[in-house]
Amino acid sequence: MKAVVLVGGFGTRLRPLTETVKKELLPLVDRPILDHVLDHLARHGVHEVILSSPYLEAAFHPFIEARQGDPTITWITEAAPLGTGGAIVNALGAVGDGPFFALNGDILTDLDLTGMLEAHREREAVVTISLHHVEDARAFGLVVTDERDRVLEFLEKPIDPIPGEVNAGTYILDPAVLGAWSAVGELSIEREIFPSVIASGGPVFGYLADAYWLDLGTPEKYLQAHFDLLDGKVHGVTYEAPWIAATAGVDPGARLGRWVAIGAEARVGPGAQVDDSVVHPGAAVGDGARVLRTIVGPGAHVGARSTVEDCVLGAGARVPDAVSLSGLRVPTDTEAAPA
Repeated sequence: MKAVVLVGGFGTRLRPLTETVKKELLPLVDRPILDHVLDHLARHGVHEVILSSPYLEAAFHPFIEARQGDPTITWITEAAPLGTGGAIVNALGAVGDGPFFALNGDILTDLDLTGMLEAHREREAVVTISLHHVEDARAFGLVVTDERDRVLEFLEKPIDPIPGEVNAGTYILDPAVLGAWSAVGELSIEREIFPSVIASGGPVFGYLADAYWLDLGTPEKYLQAHFDLLDGKVHGVTYEAPWIAATAGVDPGARLGRWVAIGAEARVGPGAQVDDSVVHPGAAVGDGARVLRTIVGPGAHVGARSTVEDCVLGAGARVPDAVSLSGLRVPTDTEAAPA
């Protein structure tokens, strides 16, 4: 079984973290987000993955070289941005003749891919779309299915908060159904390819599962993914909480909450308090500092006796001693201005 994983997003909502690190390569507890995605695929029998992106290919080279075991990785560089549909069509030469998975590289899920593939084959589907139930669909749009789970239509994002099933970003595709499309210009699989296949009568089915699913596209969701992993809410992955890298240095007098991840070579000084936060590799939290609901980027420094809450510090950002910051995003290699 093969999979196409799309890693071409710009990660705009996660800036300044993504000013220096590609979104899919941001650390998620002990390894990059993309490692979690590939590990999940491997657990369900996927032995080869095609990674596709229109830019920053060089950023992925160290990751690909360091990756061990299943799945093997084939890299495809898009000559120009092709959108979700165009990128998948562009990868058809590498996937073969059988059904394959296609998914976004910034989703954390424990979706039963094996069960999804069985359902795809039993229904003789040409497309199967993973669905997730939400209580408020305003951020997603809705997928309408019949009593047999056949997809009837896609609805735009509702104005009012209503519950329903949304597209969870993991697909099984029959290569033949994509034969009519070409990878020329941007093409959306959600807005163009799927509606066209449905309109032509092609068997497109939804696969609704009670699985963990989270889009990691914002700082809040990125933090939540850490909390959920540390709480054991993602099947197949287990961590001690708080999680401290073997090469990190945490003073015995520091106080760490349960929902905390401290990266490699990071330092937390005496009397410091870290709660509901992620401290990236090489970052430092000074003596007596307080870090609350904050992402401290790689190599960033929180000064002694300072308080940062609900902040995102870019790589190499610096917070002076004895200041308080709330709700700020401090750019890469920048000193935060005291309030």
